[in-house]
Amino acid sequence: MHRPDDSTAPWRVICLCAAWCGVCRDWRAAFDDVAAAHPQWRFAWVDVEDEAQALGEVDVETFPTLLVAHGEQPLFYGPMAPSAAQLQRLLASLREGGGAAPGPAAALLQRLLAGVLPA
Repeated sequence: MHRPDDSTAPWRVICLCAAWCGVCRDWRAAFDDVAAAHPQWRFAWVDVEDEAQALGEVDVETFPTLLVAHGEQPLFYGPMAPSAAQLQRLLASLREGGGAAPGPAAALLQRLLAGVLPA
């Protein structure tokens, strides 16, 4: 179990979606609502086709897919049911110290931070 120790590091919630995906379009409003409820976190919506170069070898197969990180440490990477309540529960769990994302998530996070996400 990972417990981030730098309380000043930013928390990021990155949704990987596609403009053509109806589920993603429907999910966007709820994602934005959760973002508004957590103004201290950095939320980003990344279109996988627009940012294919930044994604590199990562192949997003299920939409929506989330990457949640604290600083440069990915804590969750995977598909998520498009539910504001489920996202809220996930964020609360990660904030309490649960989670550690697989290796490919770290490289993806670095590529997104380098060229896609605002500082």
